[in-house]
Amino acid sequence: MKKLLLCFSLIALTSTINAQWTSQATGFSAASRGLSEIKIVDANTVWGIAYDGSGLGLDIQEFTVTTNGGDSWNPGIIDVGNTALQITNISPVSGTTAWVGAFDGTDGLGGVFKTSDGGATWEPQNSAGFTTVGESWFNVVHFFNANVGLAMGDPEAGEFEIYKTINGGTDWTRIAGSALPNPLSGEYGYNGGYAVAGGTFWFTTNKGRVYRTTDQGVTWTVAQAPITDFGGTAQNGRIYFSDANNGYLQKNVVAGAVTTRTYATTTNGGASWSTPVPFTGTRFILNYIPGTTTMVATSAAAPVGTSISTNNGATWTDLEPTGIEQRGASAFLNLTTGWCAGFSTDPLTDGVFKLTGTLGAQNFENATKFKVYPNPSSSIVTISAANVDSYKLSVTDITGKVVMTKSLNGIENTLDISSLSTGSYFFELSSDNIKDVVKILKN
Repeated sequence: MKKLLLCFSLIALTSTINAQWTSQATGFSAASRGLSEIKIVDANTVWGIAYDGSGLGLDIQEFTVTTNGGDSWNPGIIDVGNTALQITNISPVSGTTAWVGAFDGTDGLGGVFKTSDGGATWEPQNSAGFTTVGESWFNVVHFFNANVGLAMGDPEAGEFEIYKTINGGTDWTRIAGSALPNPLSGEYGYNGGYAVAGGTFWFTTNKGRVYRTTDQGVTWTVAQAPITDFGGTAQNGRIYFSDANNGYLQKNVVAGAVTTRTYATTTNGGASWSTPVPFTGTRFILNYIPGTTTMVATSAAAPVGTSISTNNGATWTDLEPTGIEQRGASAFLNLTTGWCAGFSTDPLTDGVFKLTGTLGAQNFENATKFKVYPNPSSSIVTISAANVDSYKLSVTDITGKVVMTKSLNGIENTLDISSLSTGSYFFELSSDNIKDVVKILKN
């Protein structure tokens, strides 16, 4: 049965801006096909890479593509000649031309494959690259346009193995070691550990460093980010960039069953980062609206749904209630055009959601319904709620530990915080699908 459209409202001070996710069928014959990556070429052309969402852990070499804005999606097989290879990412430039990367999970190796016929066939490229067993671990391929592209892998012979093409992949030239900052001992990159904004490309490493090129691979710089490892089990994270300068670092520290999430920002392309501060959102699959300070967070695990931040992730508003369909990876062309991954039911039902309406605007202002004062405070704070009859309060300290919860009613309430230790606390106040987070200093 076709599902109903799911709507969310973004509340502004001057008007209400409505947007909704519209379910589209990705066309896969198997059920529970998710999309690990969505890449938008233009408002009509979008590609996605499939993964097995059934829980069986199958290695899937499949894609889907639309050339009419999602009215119809056409799935296919990424035939790289070896079913044991894992697909790393996809980089399309049109409805017919795209590249994927693939690697062997045992020996590394792998390489680049190109389609020029909309995915009907895939041809290997750069056969001379990524051939050293145990060192040449392929990570990512990216094309800036139909001619210029990069293929990047782990260090081989003492330097990161990176190749560049200027003729659509017909010929590839390895980036000279003199153009690359030297890797640290034991340093390597990650599949999926990259970001792109215009002509700028970044990749991250297990040493918490960020490599960057602003001239499509001619020259490179590297900088230490405030994280020890972008893909470790105890610590991991990702980078996102709105443009060549403004970016966001998502940092996760894992201790047993507890994950502490913080974030940092940069205004100089990752050359330096702000000190990480607690992440206050409820969903963790992030993406920027390109060229803006607006970020969207989705979640395929509870609480599923969509959230938005209009201030580079400082505060978040939940746009959808719990209990809806899972929301996976997202991609946005602008404030009105975007897609979000779901899971297929059958060839005619579900798999991806398209944004309809306006997700935000440059002059969007978050409508704060809650106020907490005085701030700082040593004992009593007052919580006022505009147009809210009942709401819940959760207070967390700077480590993310919940130190107080309450259910409140009425326009105004007082709260005794004298028992709390001196420091910063986050007051999360929520009612229905409205949530606000206020930082309070206890002195």
